[in-house]
Amino acid sequence: MIVERLRAVDRVSVQELVEATEASDMTVRRDLDFLAVQGVLKRVHGGAVSAMPSGVEPPYSLRAQAAVAAKQAIAKAAVAHIHDGETIVLDSGTTALEVARLLHDRALTVMPLSLHVAHELADAPRIRLLMPGGEARKGELALVGPLTVASLRALRFDLAVLSPCAFSLDAGLTAFDLGDAEVKQEALKVATRSIVLADAAKWDRAALAYVCPADRPDVIITDPEAPEDQRTMLAQRGVLVEVAP
Repeated sequence: MIVERLRAVDRVSVQELVEATEASDMTVRRDLDFLAVQGVLKRVHGGAVSAMPSGVEPPYSLRAQAAVAAKQAIAKAAVAHIHDGETIVLDSGTTALEVARLLHDRALTVMPLSLHVAHELADAPRIRLLMPGGEARKGELALVGPLTVASLRALRFDLAVLSPCAFSLDAGLTAFDLGDAEVKQEALKVATRSIVLADAAKWDRAALAYVCPADRPDVIITDPEAPEDQRTMLAQRGVLVEVAP
């Protein structure tokens, strides 16, 4: 909630955060100190100011702790669309990692687009793991660059499971990193079907690099907090919008 508020305003105070969250003064100050260490904000007297330019991606370690229950529910819904024997390209991102955790006992061929996902599936007994080439982005460990794109172009998949950084009806799917956006675009091109994982915090936002129109994916899986009017509009455009309980 602190991060979301700092995206909308330049400064937050400890007192307003206490009132908004009903947490203790000590808890709020501890969370602000934690976010300051992560580089998300700067502590000032009585509160904090944002340290995140609009074009800069929040740290992976912070995102991994945000909306965990929603991401796990979305991942569970996504796995229901995956059938044994299929070939899958699985995106980078924290929600994609939750999907990987549910695939351990499945008989699948998977190309992971991050080392986090690759590590998660490395010892899965029935997973055939295909590793792309490419450069691992620092912190994110997402695989990007011409070698990753070439690896994707050489193959065809039944399904692409993507986890964009931001999503809106007007801006479509977007990513903070140019290389990451290019890899996502290629994954869509080489897959017969596509599923997008987008928790409510990603809706109505746009990052720097364009991936595709909002109605390009076959399925979008989100949580109940995603704006209902936008979900309805997407459904009218022919996208299956699934709300994970």
